[in-house]
Amino acid sequence: MIRPIVAGNWKMNGVSNSVSEINSLKEKVSSPSNCDILICPPATLIMAFSHILKETPIELGGQTCHSAASGAHTGDISSEMLKDCGANYVITGHSERRMDHGELDKIVKAQTEAAWRAGLKAILCVGELIGERKADLTLKVIERQLKNSIPEGATADNLIIAYEPVWAIGTGLTPTVDDVATVHTFIRNNLIETQGQQVGSNMRLLYGGSVKPGNAKELMAASNVNGALVGGASLKAEDFAGIIAAYE
Repeated sequence: MIRPIVAGNWKMNGVSNSVSEINSLKEKVSSPSNCDILICPPATLIMAFSHILKETPIELGGQTCHSAASGAHTGDISSEMLKDCGANYVITGHSERRMDHGELDKIVKAQTEAAWRAGLKAILCVGELIGERKADLTLKVIERQLKNSIPEGATADNLIIAYEPVWAIGTGLTPTVDDVATVHTFIRNNLIETQGQQVGSNMRLLYGGSVKPGNAKELMAASNVNGALVGGASLKAEDFAGIIAAYE
C-alpha cells in the first residue's frame, strides 16, 4: 500500500497573522491521520510555522528552490536554506514557475537534484495547457516533462509526482475522474518503464487542480491517485481539513 499525502501549496499568500490558520489546522489534525500532511507556505513563514508544528503530523515544504547551494542569486532561496528553516519537502516544476519564470525541464531537473542534495523530498509537477489538451497532446506533454525533468537517482522516497492540468488550477474546472485516472495510470506505467518496477510502482502520484472538500473523496479514489496537491483550498484550515478527511 502506498501511503497518501495531502499537500497544501499556499503560493504567494500568507503573512505573520496566518499563524491563526496553522493553529486551527493543528487542532483539527492533532491525531495521526491515514495520510501524510504537508503545508508549503511562503519561505518567509517556514521557520515560524516549524516551531508551531513541532510534535504534530503536519510537515513543511518550500515552493521552489534554486539549483545552487549559495551564491550571487538575488531573491532566490536554496534547498539548504529551506532545510535549515525546517522544511522537509520542496515543490519543483510547478506550472506557475514554468510560465512566470521560464523554468524549463532542464531547470526543474537541476532543482530536483538540489532538493535531494539538501535532504529534501521533491514534489515534481507536470501538466498540460488548455491548448495542448484540446490538441489531444496531454500524454505527450506529460511524457516529455517526465523524461526531461526527473534526474537519475529517483526513488519512491525522494520523489513525488504531481499531475496538475494547468487549465484546472484556480479556475474551478476539473477533469473527470476517468480523465484523472487515465493520466495517472499513464504516469505510473511510464515510471515503471523508465525508473524500474520497484521505484515506479511505489512512487506517490498526486492530483492537483481545483481540489475542494466537495470533490476530494471522488478524486482521491481514482486509480493511481495517492493524494492531492491543493492550492486555494489549503489556505483555510477548515477546507484543508475537509480534503484530508477524504482518507478517513
